[in-house]
Amino acid sequence: MWKQILGKLPRKSQKSDSDSPRNPSPGPNSSSDGGPAAKKASAAVFPACVIAGIKPLLAFKDVPSSEKMNLFISKLSLCCVVFDFTDPMKNVQEKELKRATLLELLDFVSQSPQKFTEPAILASCKMCSVNLFRVFPPSTRSSSSSSGDNDNDDEPTFDPAWSHLQIVYDFLLKFVTSPSLETKVAKKYINCAFIVRIIDLFDSEDPRERDCLKAILHRVYGKFMVHRPFIRKCMSSVFYRFVFETEKHNGIAELLEIFGSVITGFALPLKEEHKIFLSRVLIPLHKPKSLAVYFQQLSYCVNQFIEKEPKLAGCVIKGLLKYWPVTNSQKEVMFLGQLEEILEIINMAEFQKVMVPLFWRLGHCINSYHFQVAERALFLWNNDQVVNLIAHNRQVIVPIVFPALERNAEHHWNQAVLNLTLNVKRMLAEMDDTLIVACIANYKEDQARKKSEVERRKEVWERLENAASLQPVTGRTAVLVSLV
Repeated sequence: MWKQILGKLPRKSQKSDSDSPRNPSPGPNSSSDGGPAAKKASAAVFPACVIAGIKPLLAFKDVPSSEKMNLFISKLSLCCVVFDFTDPMKNVQEKELKRATLLELLDFVSQSPQKFTEPAILASCKMCSVNLFRVFPPSTRSSSSSSGDNDNDDEPTFDPAWSHLQIVYDFLLKFVTSPSLETKVAKKYINCAFIVRIIDLFDSEDPRERDCLKAILHRVYGKFMVHRPFIRKCMSSVFYRFVFETEKHNGIAELLEIFGSVITGFALPLKEEHKIFLSRVLIPLHKPKSLAVYFQQLSYCVNQFIEKEPKLAGCVIKGLLKYWPVTNSQKEVMFLGQLEEILEIINMAEFQKVMVPLFWRLGHCINSYHFQVAERALFLWNNDQVVNLIAHNRQVIVPIVFPALERNAEHHWNQAVLNLTLNVKRMLAEMDDTLIVACIANYKEDQARKKSEVERRKEVWERLENAASLQPVTGRTAVLVSLV
């Protein structure tokens, strides 16, 4: 189609064509001056794109206002041709002509024209669907990620067709946000199927495309209220598939960022649907190994829920303890950071429900041989809100964490962790010296009891060895052989 247009447009000379094959053909604005022959050829080549005698290569300024919408539809039909960008030398002039037409369409939509007619809305959605909705090739990162490499170290992958895709995304964003677009009419074409395809595009490896999609989906959610429950359901499906099936998706961070702004608009009290989303989607999202990629957005969403309804803090902490990464030190540090944020906004009643399992886990973190985990756990005592919670419940909390502090003080290998441990012990002693003295006595008794149990177990084994060595070996009697 594009080659036919370019072949029938007037050219300067045959020599100039052969000398500059990569030069684009005249733009849409200049094509109207090609003479009657060019106009006749254009009409013959584009019978489906000509509406009421309007040629798609005319400029908007060259037609009366009553015909601009028809020209708009014609140009949209013209841009439904998709080119192959894997070969940069292929269809160079056609690509440039399409890009110029897309820019003209974008400029037209940006000027807030008269209200879009239903055929114009249909043509706009069709053009965006043809250009944007596509199947992504197999991921180039699949082999490296399966071999254990860190996805954070991979270079982003850029789509070679971005010179066209970017303009189409900008067009769609301007189109959706335009005051000339009536929601009642547009919802028939920006429907559930269209939204599903938009959300599928979030798996693109190109970060520029995901940023454009983020802005578009956010505007669609805000403008089309009828589609809001469906959008949330589709996003939940993506999260479910990511957590429980594939653990591979490129757009989790962007989808969570959209949902973070959605949560701020939730009315109080929260619906049961939203609480289920927190417990079944957001909390399990802490499980995948790639948590670091979207941790900031996930933490923001969780904190938004707790600020909306403080009673959910206990549920969140229990969920974090359930998915605690005991074998991943990097994730442990992130979990500890999120716990501190939650403890800053939790109320006393919810804190008392979870403080025993919480500080039992913190005690294990304090004794971690990974110095960053131990340091991050001890840094909690630098937070005034956390210290205040501990002070009000010290009779329960201090006996749980004090043995871990004593073990650190006795034989932890890292000097920074030792210094922090001594500072925390000093702080607890200033908080309640009598309780610390009792904890020290209990710790010594416990250590003496453990030592006596070890000695008694050793004596039992020695008696068994001696008794076995005195018995004569007859028949199939088992023999204890000493390797010393």
